Amino acid sequence: MLIKIQIINGPNLNLLGKREPEIYGKMTLEDINIKIKDFCDKKKISVDFFQSNIEGEIVNEIQKLNDQKGRGLIINAAAFTHTSVAILDALSILKIPKIEIHLSNIYKREEFRQKSLISKSVDGIICGFGFESYIYAVDAIDKMIKNGN
Repeated sequence: MLIKIQIINGPNLNLLGKREPEIYGKMTLEDINIKIKDFCDKKKISVDFFQSNIEGEIVNEIQKLNDQKGRGLIINAAAFTHTSVAILDALSILKIPKIEIHLSNIYKREEFRQKSLISKSVDGIICGFGFESYIYAVDAIDKMIKNGN
């Protein structure tokens, strides 16, 4: 079975490399996507990328994935992590493996960033490892799908 992973990135992640590099690193989102694609190619995993600064577009993208066998979702909802009931609800309905990731360790950040609304609707959270957070999530999704989770 071909495993397909959808990666959804939220607001301001299109500014990676420019925005607070001391927190988020110097890599651009395109640089990160290339690293992820190379890793997925080696594992024979198909990967698609989506980024939006608009909450409704992210919800629409999540809704497209429902009940697709062999499919997984990695989401970095960025600022919407802390505020979006709409994304929480869309993820709650989704019946595929899903992992929330963050480049920085949100639990070492400002108090308002330490709460994730969406974490209740995902299978796991990986944060604080920079772009490697995505790589670890790809590995986890791969194992979840292969183990029938």
